[in-house]
Amino acid sequence: MRIVSICPSNTEILYYLGLGEYVVGLDDHSDWPLEWQHLPKVGPDLTIDMDKVESLQPDLVIASLSVPGMEKNIAALQERNIPHIILNPSRIGDIPDDIRTVGRATGYEDRAEQLARHFTDRIAELREATSSRTHRPKLYWEWWPDPIYTPGRENWLSDVSEIAGARNIFDDYAVANVKATRDMVLERDPDHICIVWCGIELRRIKPKMITERPEWQEMTAIKAGQVHLLEEGLYCRPSPRILDGLEKLIALIHP
Repeated sequence: MRIVSICPSNTEILYYLGLGEYVVGLDDHSDWPLEWQHLPKVGPDLTIDMDKVESLQPDLVIASLSVPGMEKNIAALQERNIPHIILNPSRIGDIPDDIRTVGRATGYEDRAEQLARHFTDRIAELREATSSRTHRPKLYWEWWPDPIYTPGRENWLSDVSEIAGARNIFDDYAVANVKATRDMVLERDPDHICIVWCGIELRRIKPKMITERPEWQEMTAIKAGQVHLLEEGLYCRPSPRILDGLEKLIALIHP
């Protein structure tokens, strides 16, 4: 089987399923695992080069709708009759379902079931570990700074916040993504600011880019020095790596 992944979270699911020998191409943003970086790249996940995909002669393309704008990739795959499946995760409970979907499509159902159960069991363990926390800090997650985009209730980061014994301050918005303003964030006065700018390397982000925002000088998180620059690959991708992100987050907000 020849598999092409056109979304980083899909690539990570394939890795956890141990299907590396079948993967022949990746989208440009699939920067993990490192040992797959020699594979041909087929363009950014929002602007996939379908000529490159087709040239790899895939038996299966793992597509996604996890980010707005990916719909045109699906249309192009359908137009060219390229065999594909579509994952569309929004909540954390969708991740084990996606693992099973990939397992069925590749003939590795038993392995996928084992991994999916491990994921679900570990989530339950982490939730249990934080269930006795009486203080549930308020978290502000920032996908993008200008304009501000932040996850709403229908996003796995609201689930991550809850499992970690905290709360996403924008979980009152019944959507996956919220276009917000600095004043809206200030009004909710988070205890922690979690910066996970999508597609931006951590080394390019400086704390003062957040701490020196003039509107936020009286914000609890700023005054307490609780501004966290986090690896977006552990939080912005609905894959099993979310477990690593959860463990780091719990240690961060419940030292």
